[in-house]
Amino acid sequence: MRNGPNTRSMIFTIFGDYIRHDKHDIWIGSLIKLLKEFGHNEQSVRAAVSRMYKQGWLESQKNGNRSFYRLSPRGKARMEEAGKRIFKLSPDQWDGKWRMFFYSIPEGKRNVREDLKKELSWSGFGALSPNNWLTPNNLIKEAEYLIEKYELADYVHLFTAQYEGAGENKSLVEACWDLSEINEKYTLFIDIYNKKFKEARVKSNNGNITLAECFVEKTLLVHEYRKFLFIDPGLPAELLPEKWKGHAAAALFSEYYKYLEGPAVAFYEQIFNEGNVLKEKW
Repeated sequence: MRNGPNTRSMIFTIFGDYIRHDKHDIWIGSLIKLLKEFGHNEQSVRAAVSRMYKQGWLESQKNGNRSFYRLSPRGKARMEEAGKRIFKLSPDQWDGKWRMFFYSIPEGKRNVREDLKKELSWSGFGALSPNNWLTPNNLIKEAEYLIEKYELADYVHLFTAQYEGAGENKSLVEACWDLSEINEKYTLFIDIYNKKFKEARVKSNNGNITLAECFVEKTLLVHEYRKFLFIDPGLPAELLPEKWKGHAAAALFSEYYKYLEGPAVAFYEQIFNEGNVLKEKW
């Protein structure tokens, strides 16, 4: 949290938290203005957008000599999944079963292994062994999507099973995830953002907070909180430790987010509409 977020990450956050809800294209000039609030310059924004376009996250449209961008179908799917997980306040009820993802990828496809591991981890799977991943959540659709995406139908086996080992279900959790480390990160998030929330309320009560400041603070809040998507598998309550900080972090995030939402969206719409008016004139 001490280092400033990179340009690409901030663009993902802005698309996920603002632009995807509008279902509109955004002018690159508007993106540049929005990212300027975080200290990013025009060159870095254009370079990041270009990379995201080439990687298939964005689509573009030209109007005159101006470029407008929207999320691609792939980008929309990822943002929708992330949004559901970010704003989820409580875990699902567990059915007592595990979903297991076994793969044996030949050397000819070794280039997809690291990408597959990252995708499995992001979706909520944990590695029991290098080629054996599992989750207590029903992520069969997500697994099938990855199999299709990387063309792995001949190399992957999916199972739904119950644990019958000598230990308890929590022993599988301990083998796949370090919940103590995740809990520490949640504790740090709570400490930092409780303080920020109090400071924002004081500034607001004194009339010393601007729309732009709310936009920056809300966007950074989402940016920091969404990092948990990469480390927290979203386990059912039955498998979580007794003093789990994830629930308190989710409640704090939700409350602070709602507090900042009105003025933050107002600032975003101001910048967005300036670029949209230019587009309508052509």
